[in-house]
Amino acid sequence: MHRNQNDHFHGVNEGVPVVPLIPELPFPDMEVDMENNLGQSLSKSLAAPTVSDQALNTLNELREANLLCDAEISVGEYKHTFNVHRAIMCSCSSYFRVQFTGQGFVPEGGASEDIRAVHIPGVRAAIMNCVIQYAYLRKTNICDDNVHELLICADYLGIVGLVKQCKEYLSRSLTPENCVSIMGFARFRFLEDLHLKARNYTLRYFTEVAARNTDILDMNVTDFYGIISDDELNTREEDYVWKMCVKWIDRDPESRKKHVAHLMTGVRLGLMTPKCFMEEVKEHPYVLQCAEAKPLIVDTFKFMYDLDFLNPQADELTTPPLAMPRLPHEVIFAIGGWSGGTSKACIETYDTRADRWVNIHAEDPAGPRAYHGTAVIGFKIYSIGGYDGVEYFNTCRVFDAVKKKWSEVAPMHCRRCYVSVAELNGMIYAIGGYDGHNRLNTVERYNPKTNQWTVIPPMNMQRSDASACTLKGRIFATGGFNGQECLDSAEFYDPTTNVWTRIANMNHRRSGVSCVAFKGQLYVIGGFNGTARLATGERYDMASQTWHSIREMNHSRSNFGLEIIDDMIFAIGGFNGVSTISHTECYVAETDEWMEATDMNIVRSALSANNVAGLPNKRDYIHKERDRLMEERRQRLMASAMARDEVGHGNAPHSLVATNDAALDDYDSPIEDEDDQPQLALQQLGLPLPLPLPLAMPVLPIAAPAGGALGLAQLEVQPQPGQAVDDPGQENNRRFRVQLRNQRYGSVHEIRRRA
Repeated sequence: MHRNQNDHFHGVNEGVPVVPLIPELPFPDMEVDMENNLGQSLSKSLAAPTVSDQALNTLNELREANLLCDAEISVGEYKHTFNVHRAIMCSCSSYFRVQFTGQGFVPEGGASEDIRAVHIPGVRAAIMNCVIQYAYLRKTNICDDNVHELLICADYLGIVGLVKQCKEYLSRSLTPENCVSIMGFARFRFLEDLHLKARNYTLRYFTEVAARNTDILDMNVTDFYGIISDDELNTREEDYVWKMCVKWIDRDPESRKKHVAHLMTGVRLGLMTPKCFMEEVKEHPYVLQCAEAKPLIVDTFKFMYDLDFLNPQADELTTPPLAMPRLPHEVIFAIGGWSGGTSKACIETYDTRADRWVNIHAEDPAGPRAYHGTAVIGFKIYSIGGYDGVEYFNTCRVFDAVKKKWSEVAPMHCRRCYVSVAELNGMIYAIGGYDGHNRLNTVERYNPKTNQWTVIPPMNMQRSDASACTLKGRIFATGGFNGQECLDSAEFYDPTTNVWTRIANMNHRRSGVSCVAFKGQLYVIGGFNGTARLATGERYDMASQTWHSIREMNHSRSNFGLEIIDDMIFAIGGFNGVSTISHTECYVAETDEWMEATDMNIVRSALSANNVAGLPNKRDYIHKERDRLMEERRQRLMASAMARDEVGHGNAPHSLVATNDAALDDYDSPIEDEDDQPQLALQQLGLPLPLPLPLAMPVLPIAAPAGGALGLAQLEVQPQPGQAVDDPGQENNRRFRVQLRNQRYGSVHEIRRRA
């Protein structure tokens, strides 16, 4: 048979990619990695054994024409037979290698048998056809209808590459509806890596799984408890976990209700909403009929209505297991910013489950920057442009959150301070900004694979200090400052048409604004209107092409971070017209309300905030001392109460008593009109009433935390076109009341306020 020299068959190696014999240079498609040597990558690519597509296709054509075939494979009841080449089948399958070569068998007389026919019962012809197709072409048709059967067959035949492709297909196909069944299948077939992926998917999307999956209700008690008790379980409210437990028991109440106390130990009962606990746990028939559940109810009730919580003489509190927050699946990174008249390089991460900001010691060695933009691709955060107080940057830095290392990538064509940055389809867009002389309408796009910036069509308006985000395949740029006035205009870029298009103007002019895409709508929040910093926000409905106002924030702010986590919008830091702030608050769209969260450790504006999901090393970025969360909250609240009392009345003991009462009053109780409901409930459970706080207790020397309710934030001049000065007194009082309500027992995402 004539062969073209370039089609010479080098040998088929299991798992080796099918590429031409003389591969194209990888430069155009290679992702830039500053730590890898290009020459090493190229030498590895050239050294890898490969087979051309043409050679494989030729061999497959010979098989289909029954030319040079030297063996046959039959399946079922010998009704389906396939002619094959033994060498090809042996090259990818350990099973066929043994069958055709006799390896592992010593026939009588010592002579090796010339085996040319193999029968495999219990395999459908369509599945064997896919197996043989993979053996010749290293690819085959994998679909939902055949993937499980094909994986079992490939595993039996020892075709490692096909098993891998089937597992990858199942991993890509995970949904809330099928993740539990895939997890069970993987466990039964001892596919540990696939089992882990399916289980992690179940934990990550637990809320959707609980609502749409019925297979989870058929789990045995051990597996089900393993899911609901896992620290990795991703749920904004523990109420969902309890309701899932009830659904699981309802599947077979007679045999399962005996497990209710065991399941309750896996639910964080102390983090449930008091209303749900009192009405759906404490009074549930399964719980009332279980004697082992009573101590759990008692412990939870004592925790929720601990009237001695703000007693300065009480022992140090330890967070009990029933209130231990789970681990977050997403982490907000707050990077850089402006504070105290200088730019900062600091990094803080927000642990949404513990409601804590964590200082990360991974500052950029290239120096600080503020008024920059950032975008996330995978586990890398790209920091674009900015200003350090002296220089306007066109440089771009990238932080690898897994390796905790910074590196340099290609610089932009223009210097850009006050730049807006967005990511779309794996590309990063740097939009507008200020180059030190002019406000810009130019836009450029960065391709991480080629490490190149490309100039694209400019916006219709000059925009510095604007904000941009991605929504439904388009990039929206909102607000900003054009050098003369703050803007109320907005526009979007469509990459398919390569054109910027204006949309309806916002209700307010906003410079130093932040925007985010949330629930299919564009949310624009805060900013500076030329006179004052704003607490207002509005959302753009793409269907009606109109703007609608939302509830105002608790704090006016401009040049702040805005990010989505736990299905809520978080506003972080900024400048309120008087001082730089560290205040954090979150917006709940369902109730149209803003709730306070824990302040950052550092007051700053002009920072960036990004959500990074699925970090393999997320424990490096979360609050470590989770067992001290209750004590930390108690100390913070006592410090705030005492500092407030010293300023207002000079009588800390009475303030603590009032604070304690106010905290109780703000929590839902079964009968909200009865002030003594907690005491009555404790009596009903047979618990002793707590002693009242002494009226003459000594005042502990605890100072108010920096950035707290009464912390003195540093006055800072912002490079904005104007400045407004507001009286912060009223805001501090409101903030203090909200802190008491939200911070007593847990994160604002775990203890939700009810109207």
